[in-house]
Amino acid sequence: MANSWNLDEAETAPPAGDVLVTSLAEERLELPDAIQRKLFGFNSSDRRSRPFNLLRSQVLKIAKANGWKIIGVTSATPSVGKTFIASNLAASMSRIPDQYTLLFDFDLRRSSIGKCFGLEDGPGIGDYLTGQTDSLDAVGRNVDGTGLVVFPAANVVRQSAEVLAGNRMKGLVEAMRGLGDKYFCLCDLPPAFANDDASIVAQQIDAYLLVVEEGKTTARQVKDAIEVLSPAPCIGTVLNRYHGAIGGDDYGFGYWTQRYYDAYYQE
Repeated sequence: MANSWNLDEAETAPPAGDVLVTSLAEERLELPDAIQRKLFGFNSSDRRSRPFNLLRSQVLKIAKANGWKIIGVTSATPSVGKTFIASNLAASMSRIPDQYTLLFDFDLRRSSIGKCFGLEDGPGIGDYLTGQTDSLDAVGRNVDGTGLVVFPAANVVRQSAEVLAGNRMKGLVEAMRGLGDKYFCLCDLPPAFANDDASIVAQQIDAYLLVVEEGKTTARQVKDAIEVLSPAPCIGTVLNRYHGAIGGDDYGFGYWTQRYYDAYYQE
């Protein structure tokens, strides 16, 4: 991966062209560890990667048809597995030849991407957005053998809404849009009703996926979440912890995933 993108002046001059955020070489994640962390999307021979491969194809097809390259992943309520979905979808996308996937954790109050990938130490995207670090070079981490770069949130940002609506965030999104065709950005967002953070980010990106849980998320919650995030387009919904057969359902994609997932808001 080329070490060619620095966003020190992102607020005024976002870069354009085929550029990529650099990563810390010492922060690379080994694939065997990824499997232990239930990041099944990295391993196409693992049957548990199949739902994410199916989801990957659908998301990329819809995104390409609409000219989208920045997709968020959110949910109506916490503890339904949105970070699990986002991480495994990013892992699956990272296996596509000649494509780079950038995974951002914009859940600044209750971040989980760092824990999921074992990247809890060091600066995070929140530090960049608050100005505590001037470069994304110290934030992005490559995953060995893949086209994935992970940007964990790391430290908790209490004034998250103000930060996500700020100039640094706007500059970052503009820079993401300036990436070439071989780059795709996934953003892990807070739940829609946790605060207005998800709504703030949704208005800046192209579209979002809504994760719902069988037996927990209600049809009313789905409807209300889509209304709260409007006019941002919902690319579709993903039914998590589904115990039936793989196939369609009243929610949308209806892909069975994996039921083992730590509670989102667990202290």
